[in-house]
Amino acid sequence: MKLIVAVDRDWGIGYKGELLARVRADLQNFKKLTEGKTVILGSNTLSTFPGGKPLKNRTNLVLHPDISYKPEGARVMHSLTELLSYVQAHAEEDFTVVGGASVYRQLLPFCDVAYVTKFDANFPKDVWFENLDKDPAWMLVFRGEEQRSDGKTDTVDGMPFYFTEYRRIKR
Repeated sequence: MKLIVAVDRDWGIGYKGELLARVRADLQNFKKLTEGKTVILGSNTLSTFPGGKPLKNRTNLVLHPDISYKPEGARVMHSLTELLSYVQAHAEEDFTVVGGASVYRQLLPFCDVAYVTKFDANFPKDVWFENLDKDPAWMLVFRGEEQRSDGKTDTVDGMPFYFTEYRRIKR
């Protein structure tokens, strides 16, 4: 399994149920890395998508314990055990964890690749992702060129950011 996340300098990922920043280049990278694949997310993350609808051109697996929860266009997994059984039974699929914080926490041990957009800024935050730079099980294998957000298309102007890739090196 893989995961994709955007973090600030302190590895914060969200504030009051929202992303820290909306940066078009990051959203385009997210689309490029997830389109045509299976994404795994929680119901809170689903509610932040446009119209609260599942992502188009992807299979959406939503981890949610309530058996009466049935979002249109998504498949619900009611437990981590059910989700992992599904993943194992569909090993040919490309699975990417897309959030939120509790889903990342539960599934990070099962991921081998992490695509991390790093915003070179500090934001107000109330949820964090594990700092992979301090985790000896993970190694930074790619850091792209620095880019800058554009106030015409993004919620923040002039913020440096870059795309990175981490690989699990030991379990």
